[in-house]
Amino acid sequence: MTEQDPKRLRWSLPESPPPARPYRDTAALYGVLAVVIVLIAWLTGGGIGKAIAIAAVFFVAATAWSFWQWRGRLRRAQSDAAARRDGVDEGAP
Repeated sequence: MTEQDPKRLRWSLPESPPPARPYRDTAALYGVLAVVIVLIAWLTGGGIGKAIAIAAVFFVAATAWSFWQWRGRLRRAQSDAAARRDGVDEGAP
């Protein structure tokens, strides 16, 4: 099969532009999920102190990992944009 074959399956998601504020959005999402962890513990009669500790560890770990991923993705997007810009400039008269 060639890359031009329309029957070829694509297993990855298409690249989408990053949101305007990826770091803030990520922190907000994981903050909400951390609150959900504490609420579930409270509603089920679990230990609130333990739930807060677990939620804090979850928030820090998930946010740090996501920030690391966003940093790499944004750097790749910057280098790709620079490469495209340099490629266009080289062909200009």
